[in-house]
Amino acid sequence: MEKINLADAKARLSKLVERAAAGDPVRILRRGKPIAQITAVKTSRQRIDPRALQAVTDTMPLQSEPARDLVRRMRDEDRY
Repeated sequence: MEKINLADAKARLSKLVERAAAGDPVRILRRGKPIAQITAVKTSRQRIDPRALQAVTDTMPLQSEPARDLVRRMRDEDRY
């Protein structure tokens, strides 16, 4: 576990949060004493039901043009 003083933590908060989210907790110190700790939040992942996913995709209309043409058309229409 990394220990870092409060002033440095303020300057590097984004990187510290990324590290904590990756599973490496960070302890924040004030005058050498621990005052806070950043840790990852444990979230429960739900499995995707393949039948429900298939049911959703079955109701979607088929794309009438290649993706590259669709993206280009959308890009060009946005210019004006």
